[in-house]
Amino acid sequence: MEIITAHTNTDLDALASMVAAQKLYPEAVLVFPGKLSRNVEEFMSLHKDIFEIKDIKSIPLNRVQRLILVDTKNPRRIGKLAEILQNKALEIHIYDHHPWAEGDVRGSVEVVESVGATVTLLVENIRRRSLTISPLEATIFALGIYGDTGSLLFTSTTPRDVQAVAYLLENGANLSVVAEFLGRPMTDEQKALLRQLLMSAERHVINGCKVLIARASCPEFVVGLAMLTHTISEIERLDVIFTVVHMEDRVHIVGRSNVSEVNVAEILAPFMGGGHPGAASATVKKGDINEIAEKIVRIMQEKVRPPLAAADIMSAPVKTVFPETTIAEANQVMMRYGHTGLPVVQGLEVVGVISRRDVEKAHRHGLGHAPVKGFMTTNVITVGPNMPVSELRELMIENDIGRVPVVQEGRLLGIVSRTDVLKTLHHAEVKKPVKTVYVSPIRPQLNVSEYLRKGLAPETWDLLQTAGELAEELGYQLYAAGGVVRDLLIGYGNLDIDLVVEGDGITFARTLGHQIGVKVRTHEKFGTAELVFKDGFKIDVATARVEYYEYPAALPRVETSSIRQDLYRRDFTINAMAVALNTERFGELIDFFGGREDLQFGQIRVLYNLSFIEDPTRILRAVRFEQRYGMNIEPQTLNLLKEAVRQNMLDRVSRERIWDELYHIMLEPAAGKMLARLNSLQIWPQVFPGVTYWEVQPVLNNLHQAIEMLEEWDCPLPAEQWLPYMIAILHWSDEETALQICRRYNLNKRQTEKILVTLDRWGDVLSEVWRTPEEGNLGQLAQSIMSLPRESYPLLLAVLDEEWMHQRLRRILTAIEYNKPRLDGKYIRQLGIKPGPIYRQALQALWQARLDNRVTSEEEEKQFLKQFLGLASTD
Repeated sequence: MEIITAHTNTDLDALASMVAAQKLYPEAVLVFPGKLSRNVEEFMSLHKDIFEIKDIKSIPLNRVQRLILVDTKNPRRIGKLAEILQNKALEIHIYDHHPWAEGDVRGSVEVVESVGATVTLLVENIRRRSLTISPLEATIFALGIYGDTGSLLFTSTTPRDVQAVAYLLENGANLSVVAEFLGRPMTDEQKALLRQLLMSAERHVINGCKVLIARASCPEFVVGLAMLTHTISEIERLDVIFTVVHMEDRVHIVGRSNVSEVNVAEILAPFMGGGHPGAASATVKKGDINEIAEKIVRIMQEKVRPPLAAADIMSAPVKTVFPETTIAEANQVMMRYGHTGLPVVQGLEVVGVISRRDVEKAHRHGLGHAPVKGFMTTNVITVGPNMPVSELRELMIENDIGRVPVVQEGRLLGIVSRTDVLKTLHHAEVKKPVKTVYVSPIRPQLNVSEYLRKGLAPETWDLLQTAGELAEELGYQLYAAGGVVRDLLIGYGNLDIDLVVEGDGITFARTLGHQIGVKVRTHEKFGTAELVFKDGFKIDVATARVEYYEYPAALPRVETSSIRQDLYRRDFTINAMAVALNTERFGELIDFFGGREDLQFGQIRVLYNLSFIEDPTRILRAVRFEQRYGMNIEPQTLNLLKEAVRQNMLDRVSRERIWDELYHIMLEPAAGKMLARLNSLQIWPQVFPGVTYWEVQPVLNNLHQAIEMLEEWDCPLPAEQWLPYMIAILHWSDEETALQICRRYNLNKRQTEKILVTLDRWGDVLSEVWRTPEEGNLGQLAQSIMSLPRESYPLLLAVLDEEWMHQRLRRILTAIEYNKPRLDGKYIRQLGIKPGPIYRQALQALWQARLDNRVTSEEEEKQFLKQFLGLASTD
């Protein structure tokens, strides 16, 4: 038996080296010698089913014939496994990047070389042998190299580590996964030193540069000062960091610079230091940390030149428009001067920014007469003239803005655009700035395959994997997109699966349908298809497409496109995410627009300013998602929604599309809250004209609870579960208003009759139930309620606010449900009676007799009907 192991407190390099070693020793068993570092534990929690790694307890140590040690050769660091070193016949192979030390184990194979990470040595060996590695293996190996070299930033990094990473990237290493799990654990000594450095940190502003100098003293040498300096740099986000630490008999200095104006190698040259402009270090024997820190400040005051500021790169004077300026006028200004955006000012104050893209869309939709205030971005971020360009650049990235007004004492001085910043970043004229409809901050990729596995039924999980494999074969890219991604991320049940294909969606659907044996319906015009399973389950398949609107509220026209454009056409950021399903990328979250972040912060956000203009039904959808998930409509989105409502944009949408949204609202458990929100946003009068919300509010607030109560009483729920809400909305209306609403939304004759019957009868029925004594009149009360459609029962219960009336209604409804006659019109026909009104009269009388307990069996029902119909008894 042969085993592969590393050191206790196994880190990422050790884990990667173990997996890489198994490529060289395929018969060997992977064994963890003890505890794992935190980031390895996190990695294994998701990948434990992929890699079979055993613990010491499950290994018969007396049977081990070969030991492969990686990332260590110190017997004290392999825990209980050190016992097998007593076996003189044991064969030992060593792969390590640490220098030899006293007491180290020796082996028959020793690959010990000075590189940044042990796994680099093993990757080189794998490459020489031309062994195949999978993308997952390449990712793990890269994780080990990045973990032990500080993402190739530590001074221990060698060209061989970089070459190994390049080879791994060629073989499919996923850097987003590396970024997700990377996190170098600190020793207790490093943590203590980091705390001391942070507590002592002094901040200076030297010629416009923000500088931090941290000092500390340690009786013993602590490794990793460069890593700690890098950590402080990431925490503080300043221009320049210097750490000055007295350890043993020396003072160690490490410098990091994030700006071109400061060359830390030049600053540390008087201390006999070395490095490059962005990173340098020095060691001073028997120095004083305070004197050294003061000297660094003096040198910087001489060497550092003031950084570029906003005033140095801004454009001035600035063309502006007013909130009342029309879209057409703003468009003329932009075209005349070639601007991509304009500040909107009220007096001297900047109140908004309008972009060329928003102006062009509004103009194209015939809204040239509308004022820009309805389409401008009001969350305006301004800066002062002395803000360094480095800070300005970060501000634009973090807030995803393309232009920033420069303001001093409330007066607009100029404006800085992306192009202005890019010129300073690349030290050259940017001839063709990249034009994108949305730029989001760079985020590490997240793999959510575990969310899929836990949130989907096993057969659906298997189906998605099969679909991904098929897409791979066809050369397509396949994604699950939209609502299913949103709901899986927040743990909300969702059985609706939408697949998006970068390729031919219809060909893919037909091939998959044939492979798994299900029916396929296609829609050639839209490039979509539907997989229909025998149990009624459906999966929609669409070709990645981009939609554009010829005029406001129009149905979209469709063209084939990429997944990014497909997602950009969607309503809100939380619905504009996808998950890759191809085998090599399975589970990779695609989130261009910050949907996951908006989910975390509970925000409903549109992707662009004219979203509600292009598709006003999104107004209703925003309310539905907000109330369903307990979120908030983001302030800028809320302003855009209110402006679309103010312009009566819903009047431009077909009644069928509005009804589709209202229908889905009335199926929601939070329908009452959604309808209340429609009222608070002034949407109610546009969708239910002539209906006063405050008259029906009490019933709508209680209706869902009433429906749940009826379900608890085992009363059958209506087949059309939206209809009780429509009845409740119209129950105080006059017949003409109710008819107009029913016609407006094209309700059929039967649905309309149920609403009108309820309008006419519910008050009288409720009064009768309220006032009539129950004793001896249960049948009469039941007949009264039965004159109403079943869909009106929740209305009755929602109106009643006293417990005793709830219980009375429960007894009546129970009597109705469990005292139904067993006989029907078929029996009357058997008696030779011709069909006519007599059927209804006879059956109604029979039901009354059952309710009054005058008839209790089927035989008594037969006798009752014969007597009622005037037929002689056959007994």
